Amino acid sequence: MAFVTLKDWRRRLAANAPHSAALKARLTPMLELGPNDCLSVSEISCGDPDCSDIETVVLVMRAGEQSRAVHIFRALREVDDADLAAACAEERQRRSAQLP
Repeated sequence: MAFVTLKDWRRRLAANAPHSAALKARLTPMLELGPNDCLSVSEISCGDPDCSDIETVVLVMRAGEQSRAVHIFRALREVDDADLAAACAEERQRRSAQLP
């Protein structure tokens, strides 16, 4: 994992904000979220040596349920339709099994 300064990370966060918002807008209907549910899409640095340096985390917070995090092992800007479909399928599976 490469060293990133706080200044660089803030710059990257600001540059990714429109991409994060666009993914949230696409994921909300795909996940069938209601008005009391929340969704967070963010890019994080992965410290695990087995994963890529950067990953996208989709945090699904449904009212009355445990929050669930779905990991997409790509940078935010690289997430495609197949990644979103796989993330939604994983969320549905974990929700039906009542897994966090």
